Amino acid sequence: MAFLLSWRRYLFASKPERLYNRQLSNILGFSPGNMNIYTTALSHRSVREGTDQNNERLEYLGDAVLSGIVADYLFMRYPYKGEGYLTEMRSKMVNRQTLNEIALKMGIKKVTIYNKSDNSLKVSQIFGNTLEALVGAIYLDKGYKNTKRWIFKRIITPHMFMEDLENLEINHKNKLYGWANKNGKVLEFETLDERMEKGRRLFRVGAVVDGELISEGKAYNKKDASQIAAQVAVDKLGII
Repeated sequence: MAFLLSWRRYLFASKPERLYNRQLSNILGFSPGNMNIYTTALSHRSVREGTDQNNERLEYLGDAVLSGIVADYLFMRYPYKGEGYLTEMRSKMVNRQTLNEIALKMGIKKVTIYNKSDNSLKVSQIFGNTLEALVGAIYLDKGYKNTKRWIFKRIITPHMFMEDLENLEINHKNKLYGWANKNGKVLEFETLDERMEKGRRLFRVGAVVDGELISEGKAYNKKDASQIAAQVAVDKLGII
């Protein structure tokens, strides 16, 4: 019955809608049972303000589900590793930058519904957040066991390489502070601009070394903006 309903929706959908549904199905590896949940999961607050219409609630749910499944994976994979190691590895696997990179590789940007005229969103971490919301949608639509299998098949196995993650430095601010201390530099993070955009407060933070602005980062909270600025600075200065 579910198959017939999905096929009927496909037949009566417009051509752009069919293309969109096909792109989403290719990303998921299956046809959604309840398309409404997935539409919500892919809708950013910049285009849909209502809490029942955008993906923030599903992002919250997906974050919890993904973190739990990753924790279970690490617990079983590393039976002799301590809590500190497992916690650090989980942080590396589910941090915003890692998930954003995976989301882009999966093609989630193509199916995310957001304000494309807002240039700050194009370089932000919203696609990683959308991936979390998508996990939440799969959990509601297909249940825990199917979600766990999907995460293993679509996220962990093709994108998360444990040896690389062990060597990953995820806190760019700490790396930049370490470089500054080692070289006798004075590093500060300054809020360059703060304004309301689409009902949300957008921050522009700069990494300043010895009074010179080295890089900038934009995000909807200061912490993320400063991490982006630090990452740009690390790349610009060639810090390994």
